[in-house]
Amino acid sequence: MLVSTKGRYALRVLADLAEHTGDGNIALKLIAERQNISEKYLEAVLKALVRDGIIKGERGKGGGYVLAEPADKISVGRVLRLTEPSLGTVSCLSGKGAGCPNAANCSTLPLWKALDSMILNFLDSHTIADLKSEAALAGEK
Repeated sequence: MLVSTKGRYALRVLADLAEHTGDGNIALKLIAERQNISEKYLEAVLKALVRDGIIKGERGKGGGYVLAEPADKISVGRVLRLTEPSLGTVSCLSGKGAGCPNAANCSTLPLWKALDSMILNFLDSHTIADLKSEAALAGEK
């Protein structure tokens, strides 16, 4: 599994919004500057997060973005499922197509299924709030 820039940026933006909860609507331009992400690319990331109800967006003067849910209720797994085409470690588990024609005889399939389960459980057990606190523990922000 390789997490794309869209997934990584979505997590960074959500952590940024969590850090600034209580500051009201945060302008796209300000988020882009703080995260060093182009505004145009960031628009696409934010659109997906708004569509899923993770954040709220408001246009116009005083507009911007805020978390629609508490940061401790938004799992990393949910965000990555939204932004990534697949979280599967191997193509036969990526959810595309009919699966592997050799699945019934594949001696490695149980290994890959177990690994995928561990990864998804790990991602689902971490929240946006955890990212903020883990960054603080690491001496960041």
